[in-house]
Amino acid sequence: MAASEGKAPRTARGRRTLRAILDAAAAEFGEKGFHDGSISGITRRAGVALGSFYTYFDSKDAVFRALVRDMSEQVREYVAPAIRAAPEQIAAERAGLEQFIGFVRRHKEIYRIIDEAEFVDPASFRLHYATTADRIETRLKAAAARGEIRSDVSEVHAWAIMGMNVFLGLRYGVWSEDAPTDEIADTIAQMLARGLAADS
Repeated sequence: MAASEGKAPRTARGRRTLRAILDAAAAEFGEKGFHDGSISGITRRAGVALGSFYTYFDSKDAVFRALVRDMSEQVREYVAPAIRAAPEQIAAERAGLEQFIGFVRRHKEIYRIIDEAEFVDPASFRLHYATTADRIETRLKAAAARGEIRSDVSEVHAWAIMGMNVFLGLRYGVWSEDAPTDEIADTIAQMLARGLAADS
């Protein structure tokens, strides 16, 4: 949870307040968008005084930037345990996708917030996707070194997988929940197993 520079909470109570503000910001911006969302709307949702907001953030722009980073980290923390527990790489990508769609179904606002970041804070928008792709590429290359998947995996493969996951989350997490997450993940795992098959 990144507060504005020099404003990080020093106590457990402060961290709880910061968490409440970020959660309220997600609801406010998710419902109204950045431009119509307001600091007063965030503090009302969080149940905190206006002064508490400024204890941790300098502005609406600052809390939005922090929120983009926070939501990106929340996705990572939610998905990572399932990926780590998988026995091999295709299973890991399958587990990651299933968890991601599940996360999106509970946090549909993430798409509006990340999409608006392209215009409100382009650096955060780019960082969100770049760091996600970097993590996928690292996983793929480690799996290639173990002989689990093809040896020529690259950044292109990582961005392709991420792009696929993003749009699957939009279709089956935000627009509709009309398909079971395990069936979606199974379909993609079968496709990846063929496309990333280890060198013969």
